[in-house]
Amino acid sequence: MTEQKKINAEQIKKWFKKEFSNDHASGYLPEERPPVWKLFLYAVQQVIVMFPATVLVALITGFQVSTTVFASGLATVCFIFITGKKVPLYYGSSFAYLTAVASLMSTEAIMAKLSPAALAQLELWQSGAISVLPPEAISYAQFGIIMSGFVSIAAGLLIKFFGVKAVEKILPPSITGSIAMIIGLTLAGNALSDAAPNMAQMQAGTGWAVWVVSLATLLSTVLFSRYLKGIWGQLPLLLGAAVGCVLAGIILGIGGEEYSLFRTIDKSLLLSASPAHTANGIIAVPAFTFPKASAAAVVAIMPIAIATIPESTAHMYQLDIYVKDVADKKGKKMKYNMINKLWINLVGDGVCDMISGVVGGPAGTNYGENISTMAITKVFSTSVLLLAGILAMVISFFTPLIQGIYAIPLAVIGGLEIYLFGAIAAQGIAIMIDKKVDMFSAKNIAVIASIMVIGIGGNYAFGGNIPFFGLDVPCIAGAAIFGIFLNLILSIGDKSRKAKKEKAVEA
Repeated sequence: MTEQKKINAEQIKKWFKKEFSNDHASGYLPEERPPVWKLFLYAVQQVIVMFPATVLVALITGFQVSTTVFASGLATVCFIFITGKKVPLYYGSSFAYLTAVASLMSTEAIMAKLSPAALAQLELWQSGAISVLPPEAISYAQFGIIMSGFVSIAAGLLIKFFGVKAVEKILPPSITGSIAMIIGLTLAGNALSDAAPNMAQMQAGTGWAVWVVSLATLLSTVLFSRYLKGIWGQLPLLLGAAVGCVLAGIILGIGGEEYSLFRTIDKSLLLSASPAHTANGIIAVPAFTFPKASAAAVVAIMPIAIATIPESTAHMYQLDIYVKDVADKKGKKMKYNMINKLWINLVGDGVCDMISGVVGGPAGTNYGENISTMAITKVFSTSVLLLAGILAMVISFFTPLIQGIYAIPLAVIGGLEIYLFGAIAAQGIAIMIDKKVDMFSAKNIAVIASIMVIGIGGNYAFGGNIPFFGLDVPCIAGAAIFGIFLNLILSIGDKSRKAKKEKAVEA
């Protein structure tokens, strides 16, 4: 009996040593799968990171929150399989389409198609009296979202046919690095507005609580990522969010309801008009709607997909350098060239737009927040993203789970965002360093300067959409398009200059 106890003790010791060892302290590569309990924690961390932006898009566009969360999870699961479980990205709702959807809802072409009841609901939504669009209106927007998927698919197939080198002529690292930087920096205002107390809280004298929670979340997350080892060092965002929530709970317990930073979400945003739910309201089937053909929706939404291609390309460059770094540190001889998978990434994006559009979700993109999380934690396992997508779908059916994640204080989210959005910008710098961009080149300086100012300036001067000859151009898209054209113009004569330089060297 004693011998048996010794054997059991040894087995337990071996298990702990295996599970908590630093064998994977240098990270997980796309094909590597962590143990189940680690896998779950990593996936939860990814869900928390994607949740605020995905839900915010639904709230702004008037789409159902639960349907949006479900579509995000379903599309992510499909994306992982479409890319052969080799591209670790999370598909979330895109902000690029916000203006297009809003403008579509005000067109006569859509309003004329709606029933009187749906038209009345649309007018209430436009006035701000309600938060959800009528299902009929969402159905027409869905058609435009589905058609936009063809743009990304076509771009992916062109890259497969002409090769990545052709893409690098149009989107060199000077552009993709700059785009990655402005993606992070244009979100800086969102991060601080979430992390800082608003005027009402300042006047009520409770603003200090917001600062305490947001700063505690930020600092604890940074310290965890810097000093914790093994599994714990790969969960800094989850642990940081936990610290912020616990501190917010302590402040609530001491100061009372007046100091509550926790949020609530209107149940009408989670349920369809005829929800299938249990008597206690715990389970609610997302409000699935189906697309209806509309030429106006195609014209309004489909072109926006062009603007997301440079963003997706920048994300792949980010993945490329960080996955290679993890592979080098792990001593893997296999060559990880993520940028060669750009074509299948774009095809996956397009198919996922279609999948999201079919069930009633907004158009999306692969999320920079989740890439930053992977870059910080060095966990690039596609199994983690796959489970995160499944968890998102499960959460969408359980009202308390959505409410629970939504309840996380904005101060906590803001503290995490400062780190995450800054990391996205830092990754843009890393792209240019890794690709050895010549920062003394007049062409590169002109391209980078133009992209940075148009992208960041457009966000702060015009709220994200630059008025241009009657069009509202998203600042990131506008910056990317201008940068591409400027780079092409300034590249004229590059071959002759290169030939002269080579002749001079030979002489």
